[in-house]
Order: sequence, then structure tokens, then C-alpha cells
Amino acid sequence: MESTHLRPELEKLIAKTDISRWRLNIAKDSAETWEYLSEEDSKKRPLTFKEKYYLGIDPEAKKLGPAKTPLESARNGFEFFRNLQNDDGHWASPYQGPLFLIPGFVLSYYITQTPLPDGWATEIVRYLTNHTNDDGGWGIHTEGESTVFGTVMNYVVLRLLGMEADHPVAAKARHCLHGLGGAIGAPHWGKFWLACLNVYSWDGVNPIPPELWMLPEWIPAHPSKWWCHVRMVYLPMGYMYGERHACPVNDLILELRKELYVTPYSEINFRKHRNNVNPIDVYCPHTCLLDSINWIVEKYVHYVRPNFVRTAATRAAYDLIKIENENTDYACLGPVNACMNTLCVYFHEGPKSYAFKRLIDRLREFMWIQPEGMCMRGTNGVQIWDTSFALQALYESKLIFEKEYLGNAQKALNFLDNMQVRKNVGGKGYRHSNFACWPFSNVTQGYTVSDTTSEAMRAVMMVQSVPGILSRVSRNRLRWAVDLLLTMQNDDLGFASYEPIRSGAWLEKINPAEVFGKIMVEYSYPECTTSVVLALKTFSNLDPEYRLSDINETIDKAVRYIEGAQRPDGSWYGSWGICFTYAAMFATESLAIVGRTYANNEHQKRACEFLLSKQREDGGWSESYIGCATGVYTEWRDTSLVVQTSFALLALMNAEYPDREPIVRGIRFLMKSQRDDGSWHQKSMEGIFNKNVSIAYPNYKFYFSIKALGIFADKYGNSIEN
Repeated sequence: MESTHLRPELEKLIAKTDISRWRLNIAKDSAETWEYLSEEDSKKRPLTFKEKYYLGIDPEAKKLGPAKTPLESARNGFEFFRNLQNDDGHWASPYQGPLFLIPGFVLSYYITQTPLPDGWATEIVRYLTNHTNDDGGWGIHTEGESTVFGTVMNYVVLRLLGMEADHPVAAKARHCLHGLGGAIGAPHWGKFWLACLNVYSWDGVNPIPPELWMLPEWIPAHPSKWWCHVRMVYLPMGYMYGERHACPVNDLILELRKELYVTPYSEINFRKHRNNVNPIDVYCPHTCLLDSINWIVEKYVHYVRPNFVRTAATRAAYDLIKIENENTDYACLGPVNACMNTLCVYFHEGPKSYAFKRLIDRLREFMWIQPEGMCMRGTNGVQIWDTSFALQALYESKLIFEKEYLGNAQKALNFLDNMQVRKNVGGKGYRHSNFACWPFSNVTQGYTVSDTTSEAMRAVMMVQSVPGILSRVSRNRLRWAVDLLLTMQNDDLGFASYEPIRSGAWLEKINPAEVFGKIMVEYSYPECTTSVVLALKTFSNLDPEYRLSDINETIDKAVRYIEGAQRPDGSWYGSWGICFTYAAMFATESLAIVGRTYANNEHQKRACEFLLSKQREDGGWSESYIGCATGVYTEWRDTSLVVQTSFALLALMNAEYPDREPIVRGIRFLMKSQRDDGSWHQKSMEGIFNKNVSIAYPNYKFYFSIKALGIFADKYGNSIEN
């Protein structure tokens, strides 16, 4: 696996571990953790193909030579990709890119005085060093311009992990930070973390009152109505704000107080800087309504609130934190609330408690080592999501009917069988039902996700229809998954991500995060809606007697939503992948499965015309994350990308576009971009979330390319001659 970003001129200034001594451990629930072995132990456990690949060591893959046909190219791609499958059947992934995650991890360990595992500090420093921008700072993600949030938090990480203030990397980062006005201009999340570390005053943090969790649930703005990620982040933030816990002052804390600001720390009136956020950080500005609420609540917190109310409120918040921890066996919804929950448990129950020890242990699942160092992933893996699409690609390319690949398919099916949730925590901690769902990462994390459940369900149904495959998921279990999906349709007829919409978009007027957009509530998405349509339609073909009228009604409404979400130019906006090509791949397939094609449907025709208008001279397509932030199709530099080309090709073939020539050009680009060993090069990020943060899905270049090549060979003939 190639590095996404290496800076040799800086790497020579820092330490590095022996990269060949890292090993990937897979637990029974598919949890993935990296371990740095001693030299002696590493000799006893030789590196596997996949470990070499992830670490950037040549895995010495078999040279297959240039493919002569699309199907041969698909086969070559899977020949390489199958080597990355784990023994339990799933495919692993770095899923890296956001740069605001590592600070939470390091601060949690530092504040709780927990030693990092061997080798981790060195490789975290190396990752951040390799991902510095030319000005010395960091953005909110690895492809973003330097911001106060990214720069101050990652500078703090370097210092906490032992880098001296006068080190060239630290000095340049500090110069960048001071050029941006210093840490005083950090956004809300940055101010929160700095207050936890005791290098910023809690008085300068806009209020996060734990009393929110004591409000009547019928109130439209009650936290139970928020998007689950926001709900689960602001829950521990509220507890910490209410208790005002902070790291004890030591020499390093005092040094950081001097280094992070352009004004002496003792002279700063932090309360006046609650709303001081550098414009370069702001994606979602405060509204007058939010500023008014903050002003009122701040006065209440400082001058009105009785201590017994604060105590009762923090207790109520902590009770919900306990529920989240126990619901997920301490894996937590995501890395941000996992780190924050760790701090809450440390201060509330102590470092010797089972809860604290379990949280610290599970935090390791978010960390990943790759060629440029150790990153923190957006979840504790992408196991179910990636494996579901890998299975679908194997089936839709027809490669699954070749005997040598049945073993890979069976292992992946066995994995999905083990990952379906068999217990329900719905209602506990405001969770939606999760019985019979397939989560995004693994069964332990356990959160219902509409599209992951749908894609896993569809992969299961596809593979279990193949002769020679031993079925693992019963008809009843598929029915239970259908029952769950049918509870998730929104009033606007679409489907959201984790749960149905619980309140209105007007709540964005009190979005306190400043750096993210459309985060306060759930929204319907063409991608999620398509996944559900495909799963329900595939199921009704398999089991036409079960709830057929309910399924047909749901599909009809969902298709109406998808057609209504199309823009006048023929595009759909993608909220989880980059960007318009990604959404088009999904939306066109949902229309196709109900019989709507280029020949008989205006929406499909407009979608094709939009995509063809973006095709480049080399036959490929290219998109940048910037299009997600601006809502305008934006190419990534001056080159086509394998992943977006696969998205666009699949969309055109879904719609049954009648002219073979532009599709052949795209297929040629995929084949030309393939290496002799069957792999493809990753050049840019593939995913997005909260409109403004890019994230990597490195396996997209494999399974979506394989799928596109295989479907082309089946539909248009296994030749690239016109």
C-alpha cells in the first residue's frame, strides 16, 4: 500500500520504528489492533502478505501482466485483492484522513496518565510530521488547508509525545499557529479539548450544560432528537463541562500555556473569547439565535444555577454515558465520543475501574499503522461495509462462478453471518432498534446503519444463491432485517443513516461545532435510500410472500424521493462519498432495479448526460472533496481517478446508456491504470462526512473497479474494441 503523503525532508529529523515489526491482530468480533513486537518475537511471526501491503513493504505479489480483456482485468484485480482478506473473511481498511481525531486519543492517554503501547508515540509523531502542510500547520483533514483547530491540536500532540519546542517541525507549526492568531481562535471542539488539558480556561468555552439531558423529551430540541454522532459527542462534553475536570498542572502544561498564544496566558480574559473563532476554521457560522442562547445559558451557569442542579445534571449525563459504554461493550459509536467517554469514566470511576480499563483497551481499535505512520480511523474499522461490497463485486462480475473464488466468497459470507446483531438495545440511551442490523464496522459496536444493513443483506442474498455456497443466514433472519428497514423511512420518503429523522433541519441554527455542516439532525440521502431500495427489491424477489405490499409501497415512495432529489443538471449530491459520481452510482441503480432506464426514464437520461459532460479526455472522471463542501462539481487536480471513474461507469451501465463508446473509454482507463500485479494506485480521498471532512476508503479502488469491469464484460461484451 502506497503512502498517501510522505515528506522525506522532515522524516529524517524524527525517529522511526522498525516498520517490519508491526503485526495486525484480529479478534473474534473482527476488532483490528496493531502491535509492535520485539525483534525476537517478530522473527517468530513472519509478516503476511496483507501486513506487508498495509505497511508499504513490497508483498511480492505475482506479476500477471497487462490484462487483454475487461474480465481478465477484473480477475487480476481480485487475484490481488483476495490476498488482503483476513482469515475470518473480512477485509480491513485504514479509513484515515481526519486530523482532529488523534488529539483526542493522545489527550485521553496523557490526562489519565496511561502509557501508550510500544512504538505508538513514535509512529503518531511520524504520521503528523508527514502530513504537515507547507506552512507547517495542519487542516481538519489531510487534504485541507491549515486551520487553528488542526494546527493547535496536533502541535499539542507532538509536544505531549516528547517533541521539544525548538524542534524544526514544532517550531514551524508554532509559527503557523501564531500567524493564525494563536489557540484563542480555536473552534468549539478545540476549546473543549484544550480546557480538558488545562491550557485553556473553561470560562472561554461556550456552554454545554448537562441540564439538556434533564429536559422533557417532548421538546423538539431535546438531545434525543439530534443526529446520534452529535448526541454522543455532546453528552460527554456536557459532563466534562459540568464538572470542569482538567489535567493537573505540570511543567509541560505551563510550557504549552506560553507556546500556544500570542498574548501572555495570565493576561487573557478567556470569557471574552468564547465566540472568537478564526474565519479560516468556520464552515458553519454562528446564528444570532445560537449566540443569544449561549449568552443566556452562560449567565445561568455562572450566576444562577444551584450546585445541586449541576450535580443532578452531570449524574444524569453520566448515566447515559454508562449506557452507551455498555451497549457497545465500550467500543462506543466513534472515536470522538470514545475518547471523551474515557475521560469521563476516569474522573468519575477512577483508573482502576473495569469501565476505564475496557475503554482504554478498545481505543486501540481506532489506531492504524501505515507507511507514513500511525493514524486514527473514523470508526473502529470498515469491516462489514467493505466486505459487503467486495462480495457483491465478486458476484456481479461473475467471478464467483469460477471455482477458485468460492472459498473467498464462503469466508466472507461466514463473516457477515457472524456480524448480524442478535440482541436489541433499541430505546436504551435513545438508540433506534438494532435487532437484525449489520453495523458499519463490527457486531460489537452494534449501531444500526440503514445502508450497511441493506448492502450486507443484499450481499448475503446474492452469494447464497450460488451453487456450491453453504447458506448461513436463514430466511427468518433476512425477514427480521426487512422489518428493521421498514421502520426507518422518513416523512420525506427517503432514508437517513442511523435512524429516522427525529426533528427539523431548523436545529442547524443552533449547530455549535462551527467546522461541520448539517450535523444536528438526520437527513435523507440518495445513497442510503438506494441501498434500502436494492435490498428490499432483492428480498421481495427471493421471498415474495413476506410483507410484499409494505415493501412495494416503501420502494415506490423511496424511488419518488430519489427522483425528487435529482438536481436540474441531472446530478445527485453525495454526502458520504466524493461526490456527484458517487451519488449517481447509487441513484441510477435504484431506478434501474424498478425498470427505469435511459430508454424510458427522463431522470436516467439526465443523469447520463451530466456524467458524460464531466468525462475527461483520457476516458476517466475526477472529483475533489471540495465539491462536497461547495456543492459544485470540482475535479481533483489535473488527472482522472480510478474510483470516480468506476462510480461513473457503473452509473452509466445501471442506466443502460446505449452508446458503448464513452463506456469503453472509461473501461480502457481502468485497465490502463491497473498495475502488473492486478492492483490500482490510490491518489486521493474517496469519502466525505459532515460536508467538510474527507476520509479514505482504500478498498473502493478494488471492488468498485472489479465490479465495473465485470459488469461491462457481461453487458457490453468482453472486448474494448469499438
